[in-house]
Amino acid sequence: MNRVLKPAAVLLAAILVFLLPGWLGGVHGAFAVIAIMAVAAYGLDIVVSDLGEVSLAHTVFFAAGAYATGLLATRLGFGSWATLFGAIAVGTLIALALGLVTLSLREFVFSLVTYAATVVAAAIAHNWNVLGGSDGVSGIPTLDLSLGPVRLAATNDAELWPYAFALLLIALYAIRQFRRSRLGAMAMMVHLNPRLATMSGIDVRRVRLAVFVLSAPFSAAAGWLYAYQRAYIGPDLFETYFLVLMLTAVVLVGRRRLFGPLIGTALVVGQERFLSFGGDVNAIILGGALVTALALLPGGLDGLFRRLVTRPTTPAPVPEARPLAQP
Repeated sequence: MNRVLKPAAVLLAAILVFLLPGWLGGVHGAFAVIAIMAVAAYGLDIVVSDLGEVSLAHTVFFAAGAYATGLLATRLGFGSWATLFGAIAVGTLIALALGLVTLSLREFVFSLVTYAATVVAAAIAHNWNVLGGSDGVSGIPTLDLSLGPVRLAATNDAELWPYAFALLLIALYAIRQFRRSRLGAMAMMVHLNPRLATMSGIDVRRVRLAVFVLSAPFSAAAGWLYAYQRAYIGPDLFETYFLVLMLTAVVLVGRRRLFGPLIGTALVVGQERFLSFGGDVNAIILGGALVTALALLPGGLDGLFRRLVTRPTTPAPVPEARPLAQP
């Protein structure tokens, strides 16, 4: 019975979420951004949660996807399908190059090198005229995924929302399948016990490289759709905000939770869109959420909820044993 009820419940929940922006008064733009940034965060999630490394370069993959989209669409006239493949290809190639450089690095050094890559990429974007320099690239056309007589285009946020939702569903399915795959199992073994993984015949370096490269298409595809949503790309994509948003989304709810990055992104972006206190205060709230999750909630909100629900009750005192009376 569960085999029927569970898929039906998932389908019903998906339909309700899809219809929710209309019920809330046409907030499709906010929901589209939540979906896009959640997909970007899922790329980081499999590196942090499954591989055990903290990558600070996923804003590069996100920005690379957006830049590839903007440049291909405005300067070469490529359609939306071609820009999607181009964005994924560019993000994957950058991840492969960076992964090969960091192949033997772990933990702090790995994070430091990936952050250095982000700084270098931001400097290139600011100063290289081919990428538009500090002005970026504007005039990106609207999304058009039409196939023959079937029109699949989005000229506003309401029309873009179905495509953002579809991209999110694809990302969720891909993450779920990855964690059930052999590569996902090997990644967890490499994360938890690299020495045992090596003794079991697993090539640790190859697994780390494969997972790192696999993570890039998620963030790059998110950048692809974000470019169409904004109709503009620029060096601001390398700002710390996007990196902190992804990290917060990954750790806020709890690591290795399928819906964790989605819920985390919804909480952050929802606060900014519906309960905003201004740019500076929002930045403080975002940074505070990340610090709180790392320092006080190692298991995230999910871990806190589980501790509260399963809090053990105080057992009744056991009466002391009395010596038997002597005859």
